[in-house]
Amino acid sequence: NRAAAAAILALWLGFVPVVGAQKVSDIRAAAADAVLHEDGKVVVFVFVRTDCPISNRYAPLLQAMHKRYGDRAVFRLVFPDRKESAEKILNYLREYGYDLTALRDVGHTLVRKAQATITPEAAVFNANGELVYHGRIDNLYERIGQARQAATTHELADAIEAASKGLKPAV
Repeated sequence: NRAAAAAILALWLGFVPVVGAQKVSDIRAAAADAVLHEDGKVVVFVFVRTDCPISNRYAPLLQAMHKRYGDRAVFRLVFPDRKESAEKILNYLREYGYDLTALRDVGHTLVRKAQATITPEAAVFNANGELVYHGRIDNLYERIGQARQAATTHELADAIEAASKGLKPAV
């Protein structure tokens, strides 16, 4: 029957249901069905592209944040570009030394849930799976192509701190 064949094909390709009939593919084929809440932790999605130099520059910071907040937050990289193959994303993860779960969101299920509009952009869901922050990681870039020497505000870190305490972020 067609439904069984479709289910087997979806499992073989590494697709995992997220919301209704929408699908999100986990690059490393791990279970990704608890994407909006996981064991009472805050869930952080960072929307990136392999060809975005700003996304690339944030790789060390995102990995440091993953280590710093790992006891209270789950981090996921989300690749929303339909043109980015799993192979290209895996190469990107290796090149930048990422040790984070990577999701392909070609159906833009997470893009809609997180209200993401640009890369890089972050979204924080509280322990109840409610979106409490979406926006920039920090203010390193005020405009495309114009970076400061160092960020002076840290919106994503502030949102994680607040959400992990059960508070609504001030940002």
